Amino acid sequence: MTPSGPPRADAYPAREDRQRREDAVNSSPIDVVLAGARGHGRWHLENIRRLQEKGIVRLAGICELTPLGADELPEGLGRPAQSPDFGALLDATGARIAVICTPIPTHTDLALTAAERGVHLLLEKPPAPSYAEFRRMADGVAKAGVACQIGFQSLGSHAVPAIRRLIAEGAIGDVVGVGGAGAWARPESYYRRAPWAGRRRLNGVDVVDGVLTNPLAHAVATGLALLGTDRAEDVTGIETELLRANDIESDDTSCVRVTTPRGPVVVAATLCAEEPGDPYVLVHGTSGRITHWYKQDRVLVQRAGRGPEETEYGSTDLLENLAGHLTTGADLLVEPDATGAFMKVVEAIRLADDPLALPADAWHHLPEDGRRVVTGIDALVAACADTLSLYSELGAPWEPPNEVST
Repeated sequence: MTPSGPPRADAYPAREDRQRREDAVNSSPIDVVLAGARGHGRWHLENIRRLQEKGIVRLAGICELTPLGADELPEGLGRPAQSPDFGALLDATGARIAVICTPIPTHTDLALTAAERGVHLLLEKPPAPSYAEFRRMADGVAKAGVACQIGFQSLGSHAVPAIRRLIAEGAIGDVVGVGGAGAWARPESYYRRAPWAGRRRLNGVDVVDGVLTNPLAHAVATGLALLGTDRAEDVTGIETELLRANDIESDDTSCVRVTTPRGPVVVAATLCAEEPGDPYVLVHGTSGRITHWYKQDRVLVQRAGRGPEETEYGSTDLLENLAGHLTTGADLLVEPDATGAFMKVVEAIRLADDPLALPADAWHHLPEDGRRVVTGIDALVAACADTLSLYSELGAPWEPPNEVST
């Protein structure tokens, strides 16, 4: 997928003409172009189909280097235009929204290609591989005056504002900090799915595809959001411990502690779990705690003098929220600046030394699953979230390097 370069006067309709068309069709389905329809992009295809059935959007185009075959398109999506040229596809379809689900290093240029045309954005997480690229994207989008939603679906959970209210009401006393734990499993083939998978950089370009920056990035972003410290300026320090059991360039077993004026956010994560489970974030208070399993929108409140209270919440889809923003003025749930603190974490991981390879006796191979398992990692990940500690502070059997950035 190649961004089309600087806009030409005859390359697409003038911004004023597009705005007039937008005003005229606000009650009609919004035309959407999806960039990156394979891999995780298949989830977006199904979601677009769901919203198309509700009359909210219409899939107008797909941008892929190789066109999708008929068997790759879910039923009900019609025959959208297809092209490897993202800019040309936006011009031809007149789409109002672009969903970008492409390799991490392409996010900024593709986002700006859309923004230059007045096309609004749903940009998959992580929004960029470096803080500089993130700022180039966010500043360019703001200058173009288009709406941009970052694809942290966990931040669309109705549990997030509910937990913030509980914190503000003093339900668990004064907040001490937030922990996060993610014990997932990925086979070795996961790192062969694409040239950029498991890479820190590729052909001299930053990728930063690690456990905390991509598959379990939601744990970091959600922890920061619950504490109300999701802006870049909220971060005063970052400590990282990056390790790997797999034969990859990036990290698969890591932890991070983000220092903020409201307390620390500590997240530990692995893709080499013994028994994979649902990730969660844990808000610690002086008189209680709140556990949020963000993939389930489930919340458990435990506080002094009361029995445990468990609640399941709904969630607002981020593309549907973006469409609502364009048609009814609904507030966007995940604007770029609301991911600034997360991007500071990405930057700290990008600048850290390469991850430490765990010793051979720290992990074993499960041939039936085709994956590597770090011995004792499940309990260690949970202990980090429970104590707001790093691996090295909990007597890990290996010696993870601790890197501090401010």
